[in-house]
Amino acid sequence: MNIDIRQAVKNNLNNSSFDDIKSTIVDAMNIKEEKVLPGLGALFEIYWKNIGEEEKNKIVTTITEKIS
Repeated sequence: MNIDIRQAVKNNLNNSSFDDIKSTIVDAMNIKEEKVLPGLGALFEIYWKNIGEEEKNKIVTTITEKIS
């Protein structure tokens, strides 16, 4: 069974409010289950594709600093 996680995340969050989206992200991070990582990755991909180079560089810098 092939599941398009990207599309499933978009469908599940379509027409969601700010609070709904924030709650989804916070809940996914708080439960610390690996099964939610693909969904968070799909959200990150949506974000990444819609920001400029300066913001991308800030994200990469922050991640680099926090995992070192």
